[in-house]
Amino acid sequence: MKKIKIACIGNYVPRQCGIATFTRDLMESLLYNNEGRNLQAEACVVAMNDNNNTYNYPGIVKFQIREAHQKDYLKAVKFINFSDADACILQHEYGIFGGENGIYLLPLIRRLTKPLIATLHTVLKNPSYNERTIVREIGKRAEKLVVMSKRAVGFLTDSYGIAREKIAIIEHGVPDFNVTDRNSFKKKLNLVNKKTLLTFGLLSRDKGIETVINALPKVIARNPEILYIVLGKTHPAVVRASGEKYRNYLTFQVEKNNLRKHVHFINRYVTNEELFDYLAAADIYITPYLNKAQITSGTLAYAVGAGTAVVSTRYWHARELLAEGRGKLFNFGDSNTLAEILNELLSKPAKLNKMRSKAYKFGRKTSWPEIGGRYLNLISEALESWSGPAPEIETIINPLALPDFHLTHIKKMTDNTGMLQHANYTVPDFKKGYCLDDNARALLMCIMAFRQKKLTEALELIPVYLSFIHYMQNEDGTFRNLLSFKNEFLDEVGSEDCFGRTIWALGYLFRFTPNNAYLQLARDMFFKASPHFKNLKHLHGIAYTIIGISHYLHFAPADTGMIEVLEELTAKIIEMYKKEKDEDWQWFESKITYANGIIPLALLHSYEINEKKKTLKVAKEAMEFLEKITLKPGYLVPVGSDHWYERGGEPSRFAQQPIDAAAMVLMYYQAYYVTRDTRYARLMSTCFMWFLGKNEMSMPLYDFETHGCCDGLESHGVSYNQGAESTLMYLIAHLTVLLAHE
Repeated sequence: MKKIKIACIGNYVPRQCGIATFTRDLMESLLYNNEGRNLQAEACVVAMNDNNNTYNYPGIVKFQIREAHQKDYLKAVKFINFSDADACILQHEYGIFGGENGIYLLPLIRRLTKPLIATLHTVLKNPSYNERTIVREIGKRAEKLVVMSKRAVGFLTDSYGIAREKIAIIEHGVPDFNVTDRNSFKKKLNLVNKKTLLTFGLLSRDKGIETVINALPKVIARNPEILYIVLGKTHPAVVRASGEKYRNYLTFQVEKNNLRKHVHFINRYVTNEELFDYLAAADIYITPYLNKAQITSGTLAYAVGAGTAVVSTRYWHARELLAEGRGKLFNFGDSNTLAEILNELLSKPAKLNKMRSKAYKFGRKTSWPEIGGRYLNLISEALESWSGPAPEIETIINPLALPDFHLTHIKKMTDNTGMLQHANYTVPDFKKGYCLDDNARALLMCIMAFRQKKLTEALELIPVYLSFIHYMQNEDGTFRNLLSFKNEFLDEVGSEDCFGRTIWALGYLFRFTPNNAYLQLARDMFFKASPHFKNLKHLHGIAYTIIGISHYLHFAPADTGMIEVLEELTAKIIEMYKKEKDEDWQWFESKITYANGIIPLALLHSYEINEKKKTLKVAKEAMEFLEKITLKPGYLVPVGSDHWYERGGEPSRFAQQPIDAAAMVLMYYQAYYVTRDTRYARLMSTCFMWFLGKNEMSMPLYDFETHGCCDGLESHGVSYNQGAESTLMYLIAHLTVLLAHE
């Protein structure tokens, strides 16, 4: 008997989610159901961990990936490549991998030297750019893609451009249910003399449970013995985001409709054995889901496999699985039609039994022993057709070579008011108080850190900095900048730089908000400040504001008024450039000062929104000019702040600032993002390495012990004070480099 060794990447029990259960069931079907097969399997699992949670995994799990830790993905692929696995199976769902839409997965599969078979649990008809890119990349690397419905095949060929011959349909597996006497299960669960309706699965708002609750009064009027069981705990991601808000809402609906005796919530995660008992005892199983685009439902597959009579909304998987009389469909949110269907079926036992029979017969084809055999055959085919690993793709920066990302020094510099400005060496300087500049930067950095790394400590800091910004906003929408340690205002109105940096942070919060309540406060402050946007006069303040508006427009692309503001501010910068530019000077002012990369960065963000070639042309010319001035072979020399670089003069070599290096990192990342020219990514990497010692003095400014960043590079060496600005700019640059690695 031929033996195939498999490494599987995916969630795994005891993590409580559908993918974890699927992976466990698939592995067991491959390993333990070998009767009558010519193939046998050995397997190990690389398990995905969410939000830094850890689990007591069984022995089959040999490696773990923390969802938001990019280095873990690279370590995992090394583990797989050096293992004795013949092939790798990937369980793909956008939400289980780190980065935007799970993009952290791509460096892993690009480095994989084993044939890849990917099971796609979600296939979107109209994916975003990132979503399409990720699936296309999986399609390039995989020998075979497995989907669970015919509709998904059409989406992959039409929307993603994946060849049909790469795609295999293997239905969602179900346990080998054996229903003989439903009354015995009713008796076991104390449901005798009850007409039982059932919905199970992890609870979230898109499950549409309220549709059933609203239908119940009409059903109970004709069937007073009705009991509706909602089986399953709330989805962990929902609990993290909004607690038990949805479950509490459902409970209120039950009370409002006087249904306490007819609705039973079982708020726990159940085993397959318990689930089977409830499916066998149920008269009708209901999936009232609200998402038409749901391409796969494991809960629906289980219900059909158990031979349960199913009533469902018309989402894609239900329309396919319940065809040919295997179930009944109703429209989304249509409680009245649902009530009519339930009353009809409950009054016609023969019709119910016919539906059950058809469902059970179909379910025999999808039992896990059958599905496991089909997966083994597919893996064997993939091994035979595999032509060897793809050529290794050149990497721009290796996250394994970067320091670990830490917020240690940031937390030290932050109290209940906000982030302190300065430090005496590594000790916070209370005498200098706070400034809005640094708290806006801190807000931006923490949103980035939570977006990319799901760091709980970053999430906890966000309201501190957001409340500081709110405190510093004047009634007319402008902002103060300086606050003493005694919380006394030290100015009436801050600079345009301070204003623009704050708009940048608020715009980024719109685009990547981790919490809707934060979004509401950001909206209030952003639009309170917005009347001042068109009145900005200073180059940096305009540039920072453009970046903030651009992020906002990703959130609200139809806001024509804000598009007009963006174009007007962009035109101001381009006009400055035209006035100053000559054959030897391609810049926006007659001198080059601080954070110079921010100006082309703003134009690149504007170009991403308006796609005007003139905007990109000016940005590129200014970048080339900066490159001539600041980039030596292999390292960055920012214009120092000892004196500014006047037209016709010489740039200062010292008092080099982290804000300048970070601005260059941000600029080159955005240039790479909008043009996909890898030269910009390499320049970004060069600029970032300034922090780690590839600079004029060959001395690192990042402190590996404190996890802070020194304030500057002087002629005598490093300035060892580790203030807010320097550390924040290092962390923002670090996170930006990791984005490019995706």
